Amino acid sequence: MSTGVIYSKANAGRPKKKITSRSVARRFFTHPGGLIPTIIVLIVIVATYCAPLIQMHDPAFIDYNLVNAMPSWQHILGGDAIGRDIWSRLIWGGQEAFLGALIVMVVGIGIGVPAGLFGGYFGGMTDSGLSWVSDALMSVPGMIVLLIVAGGTNGNMLILMAVMGVFMAPGYYRLTRAATIVVRNEPYVDAARVSGASHSRIVGSHILRVIAAPIIIQTALTAGVALGMQAGLQFIGIGDTLAPSWGGMMSDGMKSILTNPWLMVPPAFVLGIVIASFAIMGSTLGQITGTRSEKTRRVTRAERTAVRRLAQTTSLAAPEKDVAVRVRGLKVTYALAKHETEVLHGVDFEVHAGKVLGIVGESGSGKSQSVFALLDLLPGNAIPEAEGIWIDGVNVLTLAPAQRRALLGREIAYIPQEPITNLDPMFTIGRQLTEPMRAVLKMGRREAHDYAVQLLQRVGINDPKRVMRLHPHEVSGGMAQRVLIAGALSGRPKLLVADEPTTALDVTVQAEVLELLRELQAEENMALIIVTHNFGVVADICDDVTVMKDGVVIESGTVREIFSSPADPYTRELIDASLDGAESRMELDAQLDARPELEGAPA
Repeated sequence: MSTGVIYSKANAGRPKKKITSRSVARRFFTHPGGLIPTIIVLIVIVATYCAPLIQMHDPAFIDYNLVNAMPSWQHILGGDAIGRDIWSRLIWGGQEAFLGALIVMVVGIGIGVPAGLFGGYFGGMTDSGLSWVSDALMSVPGMIVLLIVAGGTNGNMLILMAVMGVFMAPGYYRLTRAATIVVRNEPYVDAARVSGASHSRIVGSHILRVIAAPIIIQTALTAGVALGMQAGLQFIGIGDTLAPSWGGMMSDGMKSILTNPWLMVPPAFVLGIVIASFAIMGSTLGQITGTRSEKTRRVTRAERTAVRRLAQTTSLAAPEKDVAVRVRGLKVTYALAKHETEVLHGVDFEVHAGKVLGIVGESGSGKSQSVFALLDLLPGNAIPEAEGIWIDGVNVLTLAPAQRRALLGREIAYIPQEPITNLDPMFTIGRQLTEPMRAVLKMGRREAHDYAVQLLQRVGINDPKRVMRLHPHEVSGGMAQRVLIAGALSGRPKLLVADEPTTALDVTVQAEVLELLRELQAEENMALIIVTHNFGVVADICDDVTVMKDGVVIESGTVREIFSSPADPYTRELIDASLDGAESRMELDAQLDARPELEGAPA
């Protein structure tokens, strides 16, 4: 069992320090493009909903002495063409405008965001179907539909705004889907799956935080569009023409444009400045968060058609009891825009319980793809096939998806490469360690905290309670790697997969981490898979070796066999390159001779 730990990849442009909602709010309200428009919108909203308190006259009362009257102390904005007070009608008219905009936003978000999350996260046919519905809805002429609905509902503006919200949903869908697709491929989401976290927990804890900023930006722009569309419908006479509304006031003003152009100014000015304020607020948020509210690209044919085709073979014999993992005939093909490319060509490897297997090869050899297929972490357009993948004697290809996910976080643990960039900068280290424990191991808050402190002590962190309160950018690379190892060991896994665990560390820290892994593996009698390009790491920690090149296994054997008499010239080149300038061949042989487990002696 293993809970692993929640990770995050700091991609290009992401700061190492955390970005919190508080820091975004502080920057927004200290930016002129955030503070000033917000004040304007708030003033208009407060005035609108305080209309009964600040109105000077009944907005429906007609005073013939006020017809086309200019502003005065008694009527600060004058009177309209039939003698009604413009100020009172202006502030009352905003209530329906803001209510309509709220309905549009609620409906658009309520339909588009869940659909975008669902399609972007799960992909496959679900994504294709939802994208087809979105594209179809965007192709429908919305204004014509609104006019038809207006005729059938006698111009009920609330229903019209709800329908408009449906037509705004594809914008939310495409934006949410695009952001979700990016996040679902982050290492921290893969690690969350390996830790056994449920889909709902992953989406709620991590993906929603990432997509919140673009959704807020889209909502600010949607509010302006909704206000404008509603005013346009009222301008052409749809809705209650007797009730005060900004669009209706502009319609009345247009009729008197030649005799009294002032009637157009108050509603047009207020509507224009509110719409502009929403647009500026959205643009400012985009600058602060680095997010663009743009239409997403259309999905490629590969994204629409790629479906995982895993061979569900039940007739193959199960491996011996001491074999923790066995992979046979693993192939991985990627569906690209115009063709499919196979990157793994029938890969075989296995690791025995209590042993360490090194999967070695240069970049692009397929070693990481092999373990990602084992962990079920391949991207959506990858098509894996295999004769069998056995974990603890069970062919996982015969399991239902939910059953296979249940192994992650309970039987298998995962340590990714680059420790600092694989911890989520949004959360403290303590939060990242305890969340999987609570989700998978069903621990209470205090129990998970105490267990995390014990694990940090076990991996050599001297002040674990202080480290629990820190964020990833506040610790060193070596300490971050120890945190990842602690999280991976939290459930006492039978199999631990470490993908280039020492790549981003200096030589001294590499040695410490390798020694720690070896000690923990021996203590727990785990099976350990090390993915590396460095034969020096293999010599230091591994019992067996699988050498890969161009997506195929070219050689397998024990460490002694591979080092003493490599069968393939490529293996010899890797050994020479890894040991160049390092200890001599004689010294390495002596080191291997000194390792009792390689001689079959008791450890």
